[in-house]
Formats: sequence, C-alpha cells, structure tokens
Amino acid sequence: QNEKEISLSDYKGKNVILYFYPKDNTSGCTAEACSFRNDFPKFKKVEAVILGVSPDSVESHKKFAKKYNLNFSLLADEDKEVIKKYDVWKEKSMYGRKYMGVERSTFIIDS
Repeated sequence: QNEKEISLSDYKGKNVILYFYPKDNTSGCTAEACSFRNDFPKFKKVEAVILGVSPDSVESHKKFAKKYNLNFSLLADEDKEVIKKYDVWKEKSMYGRKYMGVERSTFIIDS
C-alpha cells in the first residue's frame, strides 16, 4: 500500500505472518484483517511482522487500510506472481459456478 516493492529478506531476523486473502472490503476479508489489527500487540510482542497479500491494487489497499485503521502492510500482487508461488491460487466454487481465486491462507515464517 506504500507503493514500494517488498521482499521477505527485508524482514531478516523477524518472524513474518504472511497471509493471503481474496479481496479488500469483503466481509470475510475485512473480519480477518481487523482480527490481525486487534491482535497486533500480541504479534509485536513476539517480534512478528504481519503482511497481507491479495490481487487488489495498491490504491485499493490504501483505501482499505485507511478505512479500517490497519496497522500493518498490505501487499498488492496484481499479477498473482507471489500468490501462485505460495500455491494459493485455486479453483473455487460459488453457487455452482467455478472460478479461480485466492484461497485464504496464512504462513508463519520464522527467523
């Protein structure tokens, strides 16, 4: 959301909570982001950094983070490069219709 490229190596020595979510401003994704926001002090206590990733744009992330006062970074992966590397781009089904989308997933990467 800050319009700069991020690499996990930027967080060497830290624990990283890397979570993937389908879309900004949807009910489930908003609840998940707000849960991370509310528990932020617990993560900070164990020197963990929270990074949220979705295929939304940087602009969408800025609005989403501001609207819900998110205190961690949201990363835009519009070309789904990282999403696919973590194998969370999956076939999904809703109301009998199949489509591709992000499978909600969280990875804990320790230092």
